[in-house]
Amino acid sequence: PQVPPTAEPAPPMQHRDITGDSFFCWDGEVLVVNILGKPAAKVDAIGEPLGNQLRVSVKAKPENGKATDYMVKFLAPLFGVRASDIEVVFGRENVNKQLRIRSPAALPAVFGPPPALIKPPPKSRRGH
Repeated sequence: PQVPPTAEPAPPMQHRDITGDSFFCWDGEVLVVNILGKPAAKVDAIGEPLGNQLRVSVKAKPENGKATDYMVKFLAPLFGVRASDIEVVFGRENVNKQLRIRSPAALPAVFGPPPALIKPPPKSRRGH
């Protein structure tokens, strides 16, 4: 169910299904992303969406959340944020994870244009 915009934000654990059928959604200025991680990969890479998750491969081994920490450091510059601007909501020691990225300054191509860049066509300026 959709939460009315005037309602208090739900605690993070209630955000598990916030993205619906997509692998990401916006929660105000925060980008919420569902990740299907692949640790111990040959290269660090953002892959294609698979259902409501985005595949992300990292070279780090899955030991006590180290691959997730490494993934956050890998993703931060791709979104134009510091690693501290990325919160791991759940899945730090699991391949299924959700990240909240605060005010991303950039988006990898798989996300399409950010909402701020989707502008209505300019109005015609008659008589000028």
